[in-house]
Amino acid sequence: MGPASSASSSSTATPSAPRPSKPDPGAMYTELVALRTQAKASTDPAVQLAFCRTLLTVADALPRSPAALLALADQSGSRNLDPKKIRKQQDVLQHEALKHLKKLATHGNVQGVGKTPYADAQYLLAECYGHGRLGLSHDHERAFALYHAASKQGHAASTYRAAVCYEAGAGVKRDHGRAVSLYRKAAAMGDTAAMFRLGMIQLHGQLNVPVNPRDGIAWLKRAANQADEATPHALHELGMLYEGKTSGILLPDPAYAHDLFLRAAQLAYAPSQYKLGLCHEYGLLNLTVDARRSIAWYAKAAEQGDPDAELALSGWYLTGADGILVQSDQEAYLWARKAADKGLAKAEYAVAYYTEHGVGVRANWDEARRWYLRASSQGHARAMARLKEAAQDGVKPAGKSAKRRKDGDAKDSECSIM
Repeated sequence: MGPASSASSSSTATPSAPRPSKPDPGAMYTELVALRTQAKASTDPAVQLAFCRTLLTVADALPRSPAALLALADQSGSRNLDPKKIRKQQDVLQHEALKHLKKLATHGNVQGVGKTPYADAQYLLAECYGHGRLGLSHDHERAFALYHAASKQGHAASTYRAAVCYEAGAGVKRDHGRAVSLYRKAAAMGDTAAMFRLGMIQLHGQLNVPVNPRDGIAWLKRAANQADEATPHALHELGMLYEGKTSGILLPDPAYAHDLFLRAAQLAYAPSQYKLGLCHEYGLLNLTVDARRSIAWYAKAAEQGDPDAELALSGWYLTGADGILVQSDQEAYLWARKAADKGLAKAEYAVAYYTEHGVGVRANWDEARRWYLRASSQGHARAMARLKEAAQDGVKPAGKSAKRRKDGDAKDSECSIM
C-alpha cells in the first residue's frame, strides 16, 4: 500500500488520518448483556434505544465475524460455527431489536404503554426500512412516514431525511419546493447535512432555487464549522472554491484551501485525502512536491476504495519513488485494475495500455482492446484514438514502453497514461 507514516499535528507532516476502530465482539456481547438488564429496568427511552442499537451492531457483525459468534456461543458452552446457527442467532437478535424499536417508535418505551412516540426511535426504524436492515424489506413509504412523524416532533435529522425523500421521490411524490422548505427547516435546527445541501442548492441554483452564492457559501461555512466524520463534505467543497478554479465566487486562497482539505482528510474523507495526494505529487496549492506525503494520502483514500486514489497509486508503482516506494509493474497493474473494475474510464484506459504493452500482466491485444472499448464507451479520448489507430494501421507489436521516472519529482507526461 505504501510506506507507513507517523502521526503529527503539523499540517505539512506525513498524514496519519484516524481510522475507525474495529469493535471487539466479546466487548460488544458484554455491553449487550449489561444494556439488556438496564433496558428492562429503565423507563428512559434513551437507555432502551441504546440497547436496540447494540443489538443491531452485534447482529450486523455476526456474518462477517466468527469471533462475534464465538463470544455469543461461549455463553451457552457451544462453539459451533455452523452457518445456519449464525443465521439463527442473527435472526434472534434482529427480532428482539425490531420488537423493542417498534414499541419505542409507537409508544416511547419498550413496555408498550404510552402514546408519545420517541423521535430518535422513529428515525432509526425509518433507516432500517430505508436500508433493509433488521431483516426488513426495503420500504421507502414506511421510511418516509416515520421520518415525517419524527420531523413533526422537531427531530432535525428526520427533517433532513424527509427533505431527501421529497427531492428524490422516495416513498412520497417528488416535490422540490417541499424539499427545499424542509432543508431550510432542518438547517435552522442545526443539522449539518441539511446546511451542506442547502448551501449547494443555493450555490448552484438547484431544485428551482435562484443562484445565490453569498447565502450558499454562508451555509457551507456553517456546515464546515461543525463538520465531523459523518459530514465532512462542506470542508471539501469550500476547499474547491478557495482553490480558485471557480471564477467569480471567492478570491483564491491556496493556503486556506489546503487547510480545508486537510481538515476533511483528517476526518477520513476520501476525496480530500486524494486531493492532498495530488497536491503533494504535483506541487499544487503552493505545496512542495513530496512523494512520501503524496503516497501516504493516496494510500489512505485507496483503503476506502476511492478509484482515483487507486489509479494514482498505480502511477506511483509504475515509476517508483527512490527510498520510499519500490517500483513494481505488477502492483501498478493491480491498482489500476481495482480502479477500472469500479468503472473509472481513465483507469480502464490504463489497464488497456498495461495489457497492450505487457506491463505487470501478459501482453494480450484482444484483452487490451476490450478495455479500450470500455474506456471509449465513456468518451475517453485517448482510448478512442488508440482504437481508431489500430483499425487503420493494424496492431503493431508492443513492448514495455512506459518510461520510468528516475527522481522523486512529478510524473512526466509519458508516465501519466492515466
